[in-house]
This record gives sequence, structure tokens and C-alpha cells, in this order.
Amino acid sequence: VAFLSEVFFAWQNFLHEKEEQKNLWSNMEGEQLHLNKETDATHLNRHMSVHTGRKPFACELCEKRFSLKSTLNRHMRVHTGQKPFPCDLCGRRFSLKSTLNSHMIVHTGQKPFPCDLCGKRFSLKSTLNRHMRVHTRQKPFACELCGKRFSVKSTLNSHMRVHTGQKPFACELCGKRFSQKSTLNCHMRVHTGQKPFACELCEKRFGLKAHLNSHMSVHTGQKPIACELCEKRFSLKSTLNRHMSIHTGQKPFVCELCEKRFIQKSNLNRHMRVHTGQKPFPCDLCGRRFSVKSTLNSHMRVHTRQKPFACELCGKRFSGKSTLNSHLRVHTGQKPFSCDLCGKRFSQKSTLNSHRSVHTGRKPFACELCEKRFGLKAHLNRHMSPNVNFNKSHESTQDRSLWEKKLAIRKL
Repeated sequence: VAFLSEVFFAWQNFLHEKEEQKNLWSNMEGEQLHLNKETDATHLNRHMSVHTGRKPFACELCEKRFSLKSTLNRHMRVHTGQKPFPCDLCGRRFSLKSTLNSHMIVHTGQKPFPCDLCGKRFSLKSTLNRHMRVHTRQKPFACELCGKRFSVKSTLNSHMRVHTGQKPFACELCGKRFSQKSTLNCHMRVHTGQKPFACELCEKRFGLKAHLNSHMSVHTGQKPIACELCEKRFSLKSTLNRHMSIHTGQKPFVCELCEKRFIQKSNLNRHMRVHTGQKPFPCDLCGRRFSVKSTLNSHMRVHTRQKPFACELCGKRFSGKSTLNSHLRVHTGQKPFSCDLCGKRFSQKSTLNSHRSVHTGRKPFACELCEKRFGLKAHLNRHMSPNVNFNKSHESTQDRSLWEKKLAIRKL
């Protein structure tokens, strides 16, 4: 009997505990169901902000607004500089886990997103989306100041520096500042001497791809850009812009020493050598130095005896283009240079300068034998010529001997 009583009480206790566990699980399930309903309601409320446009969470630093608290928290890393997600392979850090995930493709080399139109592949879907604008020609990002449109937001941001004047990228070697990082990178080649872009036709090298593209017109002969005023054609837009100053008369570059004005900065730089006396271009054959490279090139024809410029009217050849242009006035009869004192006109500027000695009385050319002076070099040469009755000018045998020696030295 005692044993049966113990069994009965044990069974009663077991049933009681079972009932309590059942009640406990029922309560927990009810609470979880309540929590799930609350969570679903919260997610729904957050989702509805997509439709309503509500952005209740504001950044206290820049006042930018967000629809989700979690998005605000991520945004705060822009101000704090926090980058809590490091790459295990290269150590680079990121503020967003999604950006880290995208970065990992750099190490794997995967490019899972192909362009359906041209077959080019991309590692990121966003990069593919930007690329598609090349085909669609979409430019959704507009400048609020000038209305110019761009296909990429980052290009618009760079463009804005044109209006603000910001130049945040500085050269560490010379301190020159630039508005674009890419422009700084190109500038660095000035210091390093790198010329990575080579012409496939003549192997000439360039520091900028744009300079190579411009150079190619030398080989193709293309001049696609025309002046609307005179129809002269150019291979480069920059050359057309410089040319336009001929029509406008603008000379924006002024010499600080003599106030002479120039159309181009390069012309001003060359002109400054008049004041400094610099002659950086030496002739390798005779050592004579020149301030302008083109003058050296013309001078070299003295040694090579080249005369590449021919007159189409008489066939006479010249070593310099300017000399040919002067010669053409013989045929046209043009006399563009006039004397301010007597109005007499001349075809050559040098002839006008010589003519001025008639008015000034200057005779800068002296005979070394008899000290007779002349206003023109040609008159001195005629005086020295053996074809002239020599005895009338230089009567002594000693004078004649001295003259012949000097004439022989000149011929050497």
C-alpha cells in the first residue's frame, strides 16, 4: 500500500509539472508573437517612408536627413572618419561593409557584370550602370550654375570647382595647385620626364594623351576646326582660340618691363629674352647662340645651304619663309613700310631703316682704310670693291696692300 501511495503522488507531481511547462511555453509563444507583430509593424513603418518621403532623422553636423536611424549612423562615419571594415588582404579600410565586399573583387579579378551592347565587363553593377550612359548618352547630373550636364556625379563635383575656384590638389615638388587629381598626375610628368604616349608612325613621345592626339594630325593632315570669320582651318581647338585674337585684336599678355603686348603667352616668354639677354639655343657647328629655336633652325641652313622655300613666280629659292615673303613684294609691288618724315615707301623694313639715315645724317658704316663713312652698308661695299677706280680712293701702294690683305681675310 505504501509503495502504491508513493507511485500515485509521483504521478500527480509529474502531471502538475507538465501542466506548468505547458502554460510557460504558451505564455512565451504569446509574447514572441506579440514581439513579431511589433517588429513587423516597425519594419512596415520604416518601409512606408519610401512612399511618404519622410526623413525624420537629421544629421546634427550637416543637417542632411535620413528615413532610417541606421542610415544616419552610417552617414556619421563621413564626419568621424571611422572605417571599421578592413580588407584582410591589403589592409585598406572602409566605412561600409558593402563597400568592402565590392572591394574584394579587386583581389579576385572577377568582373561578373557584362555590357550587353559592347561586351565590356565590370566588377560592380553600379559601374556597369554608369557605363551604359555612354551608349544611351544620358547625362542626368546638371550644374545648377551653368546648366552643363554630366553622366557621372563625380564629374559634376569636379566641374563645380570651375565655379568655386577650388584647387585642392597641390604638387609636392613645386607647389602648383590643381582642381583635378588627374591634372596633378599629368603635371607630375613635368618633373619626372615621363612620356608614356608614343606615336606609332614616328615614335615621338608625349606626356599627355591629348598631345599625342593633336600630333597625329601632322600625319593625317586633318584640320577639322574652321574659323567662322576667315574659314582658315586648324587641327586643334586651342590653335583656333589663339587665332581668333587676330580678329578680335586682343593681346592679353603684357611685358612688365616695356609694356609691349602679345597675343600668346609663349610669345611673351620669348620676348622676355630681349630684356634678359638669354640665348639658350646654340648652333652645334659654329657656336653662335640664339634666343629663339626657330631662328636657330633658319640659321642651320647657312651651314647646310638648304633653300626649301621657292618663289612660285620666278623659281628663286630661299632659306627662310620670311625672306620668301619679302621677295614676293618684288612681284606684287607692295611697299608696306613708309617713312614718317618724307612719306617714301619701301618693300623691306631694313630698307626703311637704312633710308632714315638720309634724314638723321647718320653714317654708321666706316671704311677701315680711309675712314670715309657711309649711310648704307651697300655704299661701303661698293666703295671697297676692286671694280671701282681704286687709286682715286686709296692712292698709296701701302694702302692698296693693306686693303688686299683685309679683303683676303674677309673671304676666309
